[in-house]
Amino acid sequence: MRIKKQAPIEIILSPFNRFFKTSAAGGLLLMACTAAAMIWANSPFGDSYARLQDVHLTVGAGKSELSLSLLHWVNDGLMAVFFFVVGLEIKREILAGELSSARKALLPIAAAVGGMVVPAAVYLAFTWGTGNERGWGVPMATDIAFTLGVLSLLGRRIPASLKVFLTALAIADDIGAVLIIALFYGGQLNLPALALGLALLAGMAGANALGVRRTVVYFLLGAAAWLCFYNSGVHATVAGVLAAMTIPARSRMGVGEMLEKSRRLLDQLKNEHHGGNMLGSDRLHKIVLTLRKACQDAETPLQRLDARLHPWVAFAIMPVFALANGGVALSGDVLSALSSPLSLGVGLGLALGKPVGVCLATLAMIRLGLSPKLPGVTSRHLLGAGCLAGIGFTMSIFVAGLAFPGPQQTDLAKLGILSGSLISALAGWAVLRGLPEIADES
Repeated sequence: MRIKKQAPIEIILSPFNRFFKTSAAGGLLLMACTAAAMIWANSPFGDSYARLQDVHLTVGAGKSELSLSLLHWVNDGLMAVFFFVVGLEIKREILAGELSSARKALLPIAAAVGGMVVPAAVYLAFTWGTGNERGWGVPMATDIAFTLGVLSLLGRRIPASLKVFLTALAIADDIGAVLIIALFYGGQLNLPALALGLALLAGMAGANALGVRRTVVYFLLGAAAWLCFYNSGVHATVAGVLAAMTIPARSRMGVGEMLEKSRRLLDQLKNEHHGGNMLGSDRLHKIVLTLRKACQDAETPLQRLDARLHPWVAFAIMPVFALANGGVALSGDVLSALSSPLSLGVGLGLALGKPVGVCLATLAMIRLGLSPKLPGVTSRHLLGAGCLAGIGFTMSIFVAGLAFPGPQQTDLAKLGILSGSLISALAGWAVLRGLPEIADES
């Protein structure tokens, strides 16, 4: 068999390609960007970190211009794309995944609710009467990138059912976080802007119903809806999730039809190929284009957009978000800051409240017979998963920016998030690391 010779650039890039294909890559990159932000914010050049956040970028002209700081462009603009991808994943799970039936969805939804209610209660227990109660939503989120990254590092010690459960829990958790942002962390409502935004989303849903599959149509309508939501008082990122719900999830051609058509085209390709190359044969090129079109028709627009956007979100948008938001200037007494009610409430809400809420809710559902036991999952597996669910990083930092108007409170919340997430990751690793490897999951 002839082995294809690799081009020099492929040899050079292959280690990077292998890294970016691993499940842990996104989490490791987030950690690196967070560390870089912390070092930068606490270095002799720390003032430049704050100044860069406040640099304004203007888009448009005249009455149609939009001028925002770089930090706002990241948190309101780029994160809308992040929430759009979250929405795509939510829709996929609801239609064909672990949330597609009541029996499948009940356990992860109950675990997610427990993992939101208990951390919020822990936070309020520490902050009640301090004026910082508004931050109760900060420790409620689970960062799926970090959590699955740690799970992937544990290899065969983790049964497949636990990975599926934790992923479904994180998706249900995301639904809760989006609802909380929409209901509790918006501004004063501008009803005409909100009505126009909803009308644009309705237009996207109508395009789906009419069979429109060109993504550019959804992009233009979605961008306009984002702008309306930005001016409506409802946080603009909510538009990203709602826009994702309008993306077509039906394929134009069934798998069986695609297989039949592909076989015919491959037979034609074989018959037309007479030792020549693609460049010299329009007929061969036309067959290949038809074959590619058949593959595209068998793929749903939802899957296509998710596949295209996911690498950008994992390796560009989320690292930029971490770099822009992860820097906390540790001036003064760090221990005093970490022991403040706000930091303790957030940190213990994640590190303690999450595992308690997730484990109690899951065990209650199983003991009451409302959900079947997860195959291959022991109490130790469940405890480790509950600890890992306390890694709140991305969504928690995002909610903290919405909950607190002042930088001092936001920085205290970030300290709690970073410490609580670190403790959760180490605790989950320690609990699961000692488990034996699973011989065969098939």
